Amino acid sequence: MWGAQKMIKILEQTSLAVLIGLTALHSGVALGSVGESNLSEKEKLEDQELQNEYKANVKIENWQQQISQAQIKEVIQIELKDTQTGIELILKTADQSQLIPLIISEDNILIIDILDAVLRLPDGENFIVENPSEQISQITAVQTSSNSLRITVTGNGTVPAAQVIPSSENLILSLTPPINTVESEEEIEIVATREEEAAVQEFFVPNTSVATGTDTPIMDTPFSAQVVSEEVIRSQQAITLEDVLTNVSSVTFGGTTGGRETIFGIRGFGNQFSDTVPILRDGFRLYGGFQGITEVSHLQQVEVLKGPSSILYGQIEPGGVINLNSKKPLNEPFAEVEVQLGNQGLVRPRFDISGGLNPSGNLRYRLNGVYSNEASFRDFNQPLERFAYAPIVTYAITDDTDLSLAVEYINDTNPADFGLSSFGDGVAPVPRSRVINDPSDIVNKNFISAGYNLEHRFNENWKLRNAFRYMSYNYDYNVIALPTIVNGPTVTRFFADQDGQQGSYSFYTNAVGKFSTGSVKHELLAGIDYNWSEESILTLFGGPTSINVFDPDYNAIPKPNRSDLPLFGDTFTSSNRLGIYLQDQVSLLENLILVAGLRYDTITQNTNNLQTDFNQGGNTQQTDSAVTPRIGLLYRPIPEISFFSNYSQSFTPNSGIDISGNPLEPERGEGFEIGVKAELFEQQLLTTLTYFNISKNNVAVSDPVNPLFLSTIGTQQSQGIELDIVGEILPGWKIIGNYSYINAKVTEDTDPNFVDNRLFGIPYNMANLWTTYEIQSGALQGLGFGIGFNYVGDRFGDLANTYTVGDYIIGNAAIFYQRDKYRVALNLRNFTNANYVRAVSGNQTGIEPGEPFIIIGSFSVQF
Repeated sequence: MWGAQKMIKILEQTSLAVLIGLTALHSGVALGSVGESNLSEKEKLEDQELQNEYKANVKIENWQQQISQAQIKEVIQIELKDTQTGIELILKTADQSQLIPLIISEDNILIIDILDAVLRLPDGENFIVENPSEQISQITAVQTSSNSLRITVTGNGTVPAAQVIPSSENLILSLTPPINTVESEEEIEIVATREEEAAVQEFFVPNTSVATGTDTPIMDTPFSAQVVSEEVIRSQQAITLEDVLTNVSSVTFGGTTGGRETIFGIRGFGNQFSDTVPILRDGFRLYGGFQGITEVSHLQQVEVLKGPSSILYGQIEPGGVINLNSKKPLNEPFAEVEVQLGNQGLVRPRFDISGGLNPSGNLRYRLNGVYSNEASFRDFNQPLERFAYAPIVTYAITDDTDLSLAVEYINDTNPADFGLSSFGDGVAPVPRSRVINDPSDIVNKNFISAGYNLEHRFNENWKLRNAFRYMSYNYDYNVIALPTIVNGPTVTRFFADQDGQQGSYSFYTNAVGKFSTGSVKHELLAGIDYNWSEESILTLFGGPTSINVFDPDYNAIPKPNRSDLPLFGDTFTSSNRLGIYLQDQVSLLENLILVAGLRYDTITQNTNNLQTDFNQGGNTQQTDSAVTPRIGLLYRPIPEISFFSNYSQSFTPNSGIDISGNPLEPERGEGFEIGVKAELFEQQLLTTLTYFNISKNNVAVSDPVNPLFLSTIGTQQSQGIELDIVGEILPGWKIIGNYSYINAKVTEDTDPNFVDNRLFGIPYNMANLWTTYEIQSGALQGLGFGIGFNYVGDRFGDLANTYTVGDYIIGNAAIFYQRDKYRVALNLRNFTNANYVRAVSGNQTGIEPGEPFIIIGSFSVQF
């Protein structure tokens, strides 16, 4: 294992190599990088003096800053030319600009990194030549990130010598056999530092797998997908998933169902308890209450895919999916400790540690942990309290096989908050702190997840992935006063108690392969996934009690004991889900990409209702199956612009029976979108503009003959436009923002009064902006500021459109300072102290008020 001093030395040598390369190219002096050089003794001495001078005066931070500010060059051609002494490797750029190589050796391999270039070869992304000479077995050139490429020269037993030949137009590397090779006193090894791995301060993440199931550049993905990076989360001091998802267009918050679950909608769909947008954890779906308990500090990033997407994820709402990516083990030792404090009594210490567990470094770990305690701004007796930890271990069994084992545990105790109530055609005009159930109502939640992820790479083109995840979620309401009926200022509550236990077992296996048919390139994804889940719910339900929301008397009728409440419901539900899918990403041309796929799903649901004081009980079973296609096309006329369009379908099983006693047909969704993506400011800023049109059919509504039964004749439609922007405009100036216009409405219903009504909780307009600037040099280097806002238009509170909640805009700001391993920050949320509603439930209760003015301060240190 490399120590800290050696890492510093390595980084100094690395920065030195780049800067010497710059000097050599501009002065016309050939640079011998590794192996035996052809310099004279005098030239060697001068070269060593130059190295010493740079080593004494140049810091790694300056080198990194120069690289980050360098213009990205396009390598459009790579040639090999035989010489009398060996081979010349020639790299040509589109604008005949110079390339700066970083050259190192390892065993018999010569590695040449170019940190400010991208491959734009006419015949494909990568370059490979086998046995170009007797001394060299292979030369390859591949893209290693969005703005860097690597050339690898593999020698036959020994590493070849490399020299940079001066050229004003191209990069020319002379590769010759080593002569009188002398081993250096200490082998130089380049390692990925913790700054690169654990604290890459970027808003823009160029690649995502949420849209295609493969790691694909967003610019090459013919679907609308956004990624919220860890740096965005850090800069905003986001604590909840709601905080994070304000950074993505067309995402709406649907509330917490009394503190039990978290509900989100996308593009107008999924904004209610029974039909919420699915949340995934590392590709595994969080069913039911699992969605209500997410720890943001355990996440590396959050991905959002919009539109019907059953092709990869099975039964979903047509709005889209949300995927939470966990933090992974790092190669080098890393440790961070942070404490957050807030004006609502927030105390939130957390830690994040990672590193190796054995000398060889093929066994690595990461452990995140957090404790949080904060008083509610609502008039509850119970604070919001959380304890969570998440260990993960990765074992590189061989160079081609990796196994990861992960566990996560979260324990929550928080108020059972059922929000405010409606009054007339609006919200009851009471303080946002007012409680309409009971101040002593609480809900306890426990979540545990455990699983593995296994990946084997057969070669550079084919790999196989297999993963399993077990999840368990329990909640207990502990006798609450459930608000149900609203009549003016009077809210009728029922004493109730509910315990729920949920379990889920999921696995998937898929294969990813790259191949060509003539000049056409393919990336094939084929897989199978299976889930078995169960849920047991015991509900006790007692008599009514009423309060006046303007002058509540919570003690008029004392809470009964749990043992005094009659049994209302005792149900056990199990579900089996099986899906098989096939997808092909086809590069028809270098700049024309087609993605097409097909999926088959079958789902069986069993419900066992035990006899209670309120019903006779009974058993039901329902099986649904569906075939869902998807197709997308992307055209990239120039590297900075992509045009895309797609069509996709989704499905979701309905529950219940129709008037004839038959199971309801599943809901079906379909949608298309057309849009454009652009990478601006030297590929540092991504913008996406999209038009979408989505419809949902077979929506369960009351039967027109007998309203006690359901019918699947309902339809809903959502269409609109959205704009997302994320990245860096200038060095130190970062931005993430979005705007959406959504027209979501009922298009068919058995009740004609509902037709053309807007879907509840969905505003026409939403906009969010967050931008930061950090001073890059001088005495104030590391000092930064942030400013932004969140705007949400007016919404209807229920499907009948009987009442409205008003629009709102809140302002946010931050000041921070980071230097070396330390960071201190102060964030202000809703600094105008606006009074607003953040979510509605579709009923006359469950109207959730937003937070008042919030201050969060933090201090963190890395070791």
